[in-house]
Amino acid sequence: MDISKIPDFENLPEVKDMPQGCAWGVFDKDGKKDLLGTINIVTQDVLKGACAEAKDGVSISLNWPLNAMGFPLPGRIPPNHKQMTLKEAGLSDGAGWDDEIHFNTQLSSQWDSLVHWHHQPTGLAYNGISVTKEGLAAATTEANQTPTLDHWHAAGGLVSRGVLIDFKEWAEKKARGEGKTGDDAIVHPLDGHRITADEIETIAKDQGVEFRPGDVLIVRTGLTEYLQTPTPEVFAKLQGRKVSGMDGTMSSVKWLWNKHFAAVAGDAWAFEALPPVKEDGSEAGISDLVLHPWLLAMFGMPIGELWDLRALSAHCKATGRYSFMLTSAPLNIPGLIGSPPNALAIF
Repeated sequence: MDISKIPDFENLPEVKDMPQGCAWGVFDKDGKKDLLGTINIVTQDVLKGACAEAKDGVSISLNWPLNAMGFPLPGRIPPNHKQMTLKEAGLSDGAGWDDEIHFNTQLSSQWDSLVHWHHQPTGLAYNGISVTKEGLAAATTEANQTPTLDHWHAAGGLVSRGVLIDFKEWAEKKARGEGKTGDDAIVHPLDGHRITADEIETIAKDQGVEFRPGDVLIVRTGLTEYLQTPTPEVFAKLQGRKVSGMDGTMSSVKWLWNKHFAAVAGDAWAFEALPPVKEDGSEAGISDLVLHPWLLAMFGMPIGELWDLRALSAHCKATGRYSFMLTSAPLNIPGLIGSPPNALAIF
């Protein structure tokens, strides 16, 4: 695909009965509905550029342990990992082991597929697709006509350039520069800071990195570092129901599309700040999320959440390099709504 021909937000073709900026149909090819969304922006040239980032022989996992969440969450079961000998499994009298894992794909590091959150007024997923349990239960990915993560495998998974925007490091450095010390210089991810596109641009400039089409934008707030071993202070802050993340506004929506990112990710709970807020600044409900419906359902832009970015942050700070080759291969099973990213940052 010719990336230069992707329209900016205001110039996207009109989609009947949908708001301006809906990208349904933009990536369709040969009369077939697209199921990949902005992953299509990772062209061969983008991939080659990503591979050029891998020159130091360093690989960093961005995957939080499946059982890392330090407390239960309603509606999302903790992982159950069962180990058994081959004899117990009835497979062999030889010495050896098998295991089984039952887990919710949203409880740790994850990708949200393009069916995870829909355009709420219509109930439609990306590209105007109506999602049903029957459709998601397709026996093969080839038969699956919903925009789920298993389709990534036919495209070779995700290999692109990742860019870390280390908001926590930048904000705390800024606080220290203003003379703040101790707790006053800590930017806590449960204080609900709403990270704007302007701040992201400023951080990128300070880090010496420029965005390119096909990049995966990765934003660090530090959240997973607090959730894994929660203190009484963390539990107290959780009661406030505020979580830092990108500002959920139409300004952010337009900026994200116009940068032509292949995907976005971070260590925050929802990538976007929680709770959502209305245009007048008052608190809204979860059904009023802004980035989720626009990115997942309207653009086809996958969202990564709860990634483990501590080691990546330390390496980027030590080397002064904030761009890298990013690889991600979700699980490969038809109808996959969410998945561990199995993501690596390679320098």
